[in-house]
Amino acid sequence: MDLLADSREVIRNDGLLLLQQLTKGNTAIQKIVAFENAFERLLEIITEEGSSDGGIVVEDCLLLLLNLLKNNSSNQNFFKEGSYIQKMKSWFEVGDDNSGWSAQKVTNLHLMLQLVRVMVSPVNAPGATASCQKAMFQCGLLQQLCTILMATGVPADILTETINTVSEVIRGSEVNQDYFASVNAPSNPPRPAIVVLLMSMVNERQPFVLRCAVLYCFQCFLYKNQKGQGEIVATLLPSTIDASSVSAGQLLCGGLFSADSLSNWCAAVALAHALQDNLTQKEQLLRVQLATSLGKPPVSLLQQCTNILSQGDKLERRGSRVQTKVGLLMLLCTWISNCPIAVMHFLHNQDNVPFLTGQISENLGEDERLVQGLCALLLGICIYYNDNSLENYTKEKLKQLIEKRIGKENFVEKLGFITKHELYSRAAQKPQPAFSAPEHMLFDHEFTKLIKELEGMITKAVLKSSEDEKKEEEVKKTLEQHDSIITQYKELIREQDCQITELKEQVASLSSQSETLQNTVTQQFSQIQQHRDQYNILKLKLGKDSHVNGLQPEERSQLREQLEELQRQNQLLQTQLTDRDSLITSLVRECVLSERAGVCLQEVELLRAQLQSQSAEITELQREKQELLRAPDATVRGPGEDGVCVELESRLSAQTAEAQKLKEEVQALLERKEVMEKELASASSTAAVMQTEKNQLQQELQESKKEQDDLLMLLADQDQKILSLKHRLKGLGETIEDEDDLDARDQSDDDDDDDDEEECDE
Repeated sequence: MDLLADSREVIRNDGLLLLQQLTKGNTAIQKIVAFENAFERLLEIITEEGSSDGGIVVEDCLLLLLNLLKNNSSNQNFFKEGSYIQKMKSWFEVGDDNSGWSAQKVTNLHLMLQLVRVMVSPVNAPGATASCQKAMFQCGLLQQLCTILMATGVPADILTETINTVSEVIRGSEVNQDYFASVNAPSNPPRPAIVVLLMSMVNERQPFVLRCAVLYCFQCFLYKNQKGQGEIVATLLPSTIDASSVSAGQLLCGGLFSADSLSNWCAAVALAHALQDNLTQKEQLLRVQLATSLGKPPVSLLQQCTNILSQGDKLERRGSRVQTKVGLLMLLCTWISNCPIAVMHFLHNQDNVPFLTGQISENLGEDERLVQGLCALLLGICIYYNDNSLENYTKEKLKQLIEKRIGKENFVEKLGFITKHELYSRAAQKPQPAFSAPEHMLFDHEFTKLIKELEGMITKAVLKSSEDEKKEEEVKKTLEQHDSIITQYKELIREQDCQITELKEQVASLSSQSETLQNTVTQQFSQIQQHRDQYNILKLKLGKDSHVNGLQPEERSQLREQLEELQRQNQLLQTQLTDRDSLITSLVRECVLSERAGVCLQEVELLRAQLQSQSAEITELQREKQELLRAPDATVRGPGEDGVCVELESRLSAQTAEAQKLKEEVQALLERKEVMEKELASASSTAAVMQTEKNQLQQELQESKKEQDDLLMLLADQDQKILSLKHRLKGLGETIEDEDDLDARDQSDDDDDDDDEEECDE
């Protein structure tokens, strides 16, 4: 391994040759070399040497890689996990001009394709193959291979190997099969790659190995691909036929009825793969009608196949009679197996059963024995999958026909010719059609599986007597009844399982609750014991000698005392609140008096106005008096003028006295006003204080009521707990005395004490 990293190319190349010899057929050495980082180094050398354009060194590296990976699942997994598949994509990049490839490039590319096939070989584990197929699609390797497939100028052997490689990359992989169905050939107009490949398969001028490769590719495309099977069969149905373009179905029908026996065989096998394990498409294909010639009504595809079989002389003239018959018989066996409707259609033609019995009963040559065996298989399928819908060809009548015209033992012997044929075992080995010559192309790999499945069942069905069949029918009915009963029991068991699961969950939940309750009971027992001890101590302190086995919790008495205290506080607060309300009422009355004082003030103002008016009159009278005194003729007055002056003076004196009186009243009112304003301010202040205290008292009252309610609830809960604990203690066998009994006992004890004291006094 160290030699692979040697800088001298001669040493490195000899190391490659040595490792090739060491790794041949030796799994242990293959693993050692792989885990010594051989893959990384070999891929580096291939890249350094020019990949597919490189020389003999690239070929040596590829041969060593094949030795390491072929039939070695451990190394294959290591190669995949190391992301070496992604590095292979660059090997298959080809240009537009693919002419003039050197022999070394063809060899290198051929080995590279073989390396891809080793990773996705059908003989590998299904899981490993699927993961490699997924990796090849994700990294674009499949897309690159399809590019080579549709490229022009690619050498025939490289094209053939590429077709085989693409076949195994898509085999059984839904994603890869869907991608391949979408690939179009670069033609005008574009055609699907499948159609282009089928053209090569039914063309007798194409190389035999290329036609085999195309058939293998078509088989791999349809392998476990019901969607693809439906698309192929749909191209044969009347509603989907497009006359302007060639479809896969048209090519298969053309090959099935062509003059080339190899095309007949390939088309029959390809069509059989479109029906493999697909009951829906078997029934759909019964709808296909073929126009045989002008002026004649169309016939079904099923009938046309049997018509060709019965035209033995025509097949003799065409040559390769056995190959065509074998292909058609394989198609018919695949078509009607496990499809009672197809069996009914086949038996509906009155000529088919006589033809089969005639073929089986004849003594033919060695080459025809295989045809006889396949005819026996076809007739056996008609018996095994018969639903007895045709009165003339029920299971029992067909068996009687075999016994009369062929003989049961002879029928079973002819049926056994199939598996004894030398080409049967060769075809059963691997899916790829590998034939040394066209005449050896007789058996299909998937058909060998069908023979293996049906041979034993048909033999038993034919050899059984009618009585055995009746018994078997009865047994089947009984088994069906048993199955239905078992199904019912299974459903019942499922329901019971669900119920058991639910009950288990409930049990778990109840167990959890039980544990919680048990813990609570334990705590309660502990509290009860403490309460007992406290109660007994209190009894002893009170001087009571009798042992009390009842319950009188200290907490309960404390809560009662607190409740009584709160009730007293509540009553006190109620009394205070009543006093404050009466005080506020008196203050309100004083406020009313204050309003009355305001009315007095208004009267004072009115008196002030009157006083001012009278003062103005006095002033006016005094002014008039002064004017009279200053008059020029004041010295000489008549008696009338003196009288007027006297009158004016008297009026003035009266007005002055009245004004003085009013001033005194106003002064008294002002003093009273000031006193009342002071009383009003004091009353307002007292009222505000009282209102604040009232609000506080109401708040305290509400809080007190709330606390009282809480204490009542707490006391009720405590009573309930004590009652519950009493019941539990009674259930546990403890003797519990009620509180009334205890009070009665205490009362009787007190009475006894009083009696004793009275006796002592006496």
